[in-house]
Amino acid sequence: MPEASKPKAAGRDRPSIALSTTMMLIAAGRLAQRRFETALAEQRLTLRHIGAIGHLAHSPDLSYSDLARRARVTPQSMHATIGQLVELGAVVIEPRGRATHLQLTARGRELLAFAADAAAACDDSFDIDDDVVRNLRIGLEALVRQGLYPD
Repeated sequence: MPEASKPKAAGRDRPSIALSTTMMLIAAGRLAQRRFETALAEQRLTLRHIGAIGHLAHSPDLSYSDLARRARVTPQSMHATIGQLVELGAVVIEPRGRATHLQLTARGRELLAFAADAAAACDDSFDIDDDVVRNLRIGLEALVRQGLYPD
């Protein structure tokens, strides 16, 4: 068992499970997710939509399979997601021989900007002191660098 996943020695003072960093991160993450999903719903968007258009904005030559791997879903599920984004006008599909090319549209960029604004509004809604936010971001970035967050 990796050292980090081993339980601490008996007898050490620990916070209750409800006050553990893990449980608080889960609870805060769920609250943030609900708020963000509610904001995205105004434009008929989901987190999966934002992930797909975000990846396409940064790497325009991604295939359905590439996007599916990044989202950790099946290619069939990603086809459905892209189909929804086509309906929203965010993505166009261009056939190129036997392959298809997924192109982010101006509408897709607008929706990505909307999502960024919605995320910022959600951040602000937590009304957390700027120093606390700065330290929280530093800590979360360290977790990302450790590979705990999928690319």
